Amino acid sequence: MPVLASHRKPRTRVRTSTPAVGLTTAALASVTLLSSQSAMAAPAPKQSIEDVQKKVDGLYRQAGTATQQYNQAKEASTAQRAKVDALLEDVAKRADKLNEARRTLGAYAAAQYRAGAIAPNATFFLADDPQSYFDQNQLMNRMTEQQQKAVSDFRAEQVKASKKRAEAVQSLETLTTTQATLRTSKQNVQQKLGEARALLSKLTAEEKERLAALERKKEEEARRKAEELAKQQAAAKAEADRKAAEAAEETETGTTTGSDSSATTKAEKALAFAAAQIGKPYVWGATGPSSYDCSGLTQAAWKAAGVDIPRTTWDQVEIGTRVATADLQPGDLVFFYDDISHVGIYKGDGMMIHAPKPGANVREESIYYMPIYGSVRPA
Repeated sequence: MPVLASHRKPRTRVRTSTPAVGLTTAALASVTLLSSQSAMAAPAPKQSIEDVQKKVDGLYRQAGTATQQYNQAKEASTAQRAKVDALLEDVAKRADKLNEARRTLGAYAAAQYRAGAIAPNATFFLADDPQSYFDQNQLMNRMTEQQQKAVSDFRAEQVKASKKRAEAVQSLETLTTTQATLRTSKQNVQQKLGEARALLSKLTAEEKERLAALERKKEEEARRKAEELAKQQAAAKAEADRKAAEAAEETETGTTTGSDSSATTKAEKALAFAAAQIGKPYVWGATGPSSYDCSGLTQAAWKAAGVDIPRTTWDQVEIGTRVATADLQPGDLVFFYDDISHVGIYKGDGMMIHAPKPGANVREESIYYMPIYGSVRPA
């Protein structure tokens, strides 16, 4: 019987392209990933000059704050060093007194021993604590009034010397802490100034010119505001003079009080001193005479007028009388920023003399160049 042919259609083997498809997908994924990575690794857009200006100004301001911290720590360190030296000198003097009292007691003890009043080993106790045997009633009864006073003086000197030594140790510890703060503040100043210099050093010549243009624009705006204040103050003064003249006619006296005259003279002297420093470089932590930081200049100016004011802006703002910006008079101190990290001395017409920042010299500038915190009249 013939074999019947099969009606089943033979299977056709189709070569699968799955591996190829897989490879293509992986390749596409790789390309996509690489593209994403390239996009992520692309350099960040360059900062605008306005951003650079803000950052540099911010760094200088932070350096100014750190400078005041440095000044504060330096003052505290100087005062603490003086206290430590005085204590150590006192301790040395008391040690001499204690040794002298010990020698006196030794002489008395030797005399008592020769008289047979005390045991030979009593002199051993004398070296450290005479109380151990001088407190004995029998011995004390045999001692003269002068000898008893010598014992009392010795004990008193022991107590005082011990107390002063403890004070000296504590003061030395405080001094160590203060000096650590001083070092930290100094490092902070140097760090902020270094960052500002690094930012500026990366600018091209064109960018530096654009930055200078922004600075000029800022100065012009500040000067315009100063001129407006000058007009307001001039008008206010004219009105005050008119009223004073009318009052003088009515009372037939136009004299000013001696205290007002004295205060004006002091302010004039302070301002004259500050003006004489124009052109000298700003150096953080400096108090003159060849360089100044902002509060070093104002302190020196008022000292020249015979008025002692504190070293830092934070302390200077607490002295004298608070004054509104509209009522500023020559010699007044004007403080800037919320953290009170800068100060200048008012010249009049909306202008001040101040030591601005590292790289700049003492100069005259509008008080509106920086945000005003407040003002005081030292005297």
